[in-house]
Amino acid sequence: MKIFGCPVSWIGLLFLVSCSVPVPSAQVEVRVERVLNGNTLEVRDLSESGSTRKQVRLIGIEAPDLQQTPWGNAAKQQLERLIDGQTLLLEWDIETEDGAAHQWAYLWRDGKLVNEELIAEGYVLAAVRSPNIKYERRFAQAQEKARIMGQGIWDSQTPLRVHPSDFRQNRP
Repeated sequence: MKIFGCPVSWIGLLFLVSCSVPVPSAQVEVRVERVLNGNTLEVRDLSESGSTRKQVRLIGIEAPDLQQTPWGNAAKQQLERLIDGQTLLLEWDIETEDGAAHQWAYLWRDGKLVNEELIAEGYVLAAVRSPNIKYERRFAQAQEKARIMGQGIWDSQTPLRVHPSDFRQNRP
């Protein structure tokens, strides 16, 4: 018997191989040159000799604006603390650039997803946008836990009162 012109045994093998072998994510080792805010960094690709600085925006998060005190600076400082002196890996998803000279990436440190850590600690909001949804569920769970525990921007005494995108729209 044949399906799509292939013997059934070949289709079964093809299906088995395509379903059981994970597709490795592209990752590149980087050194952070500086942190611009709670979700944007300048990095240097360590695999390229003489590489230039690149701006990278972390996928799936939205940090408070630096003018949103105290949370804007707190997010930036926490990102600096999480990555200080560490070997870091960037991982891409479907969409790799935002059209404004930023690359979109997930940031890994010692096997931990920094984007998720910032959400779980309440320094940033989860802001997953299609097509970059690889860690959508993890980010939603981290945010729900931070909200329930009153972490960071979810603290009832000093909450983040205006969503960062609304804050930026309403600034003069």
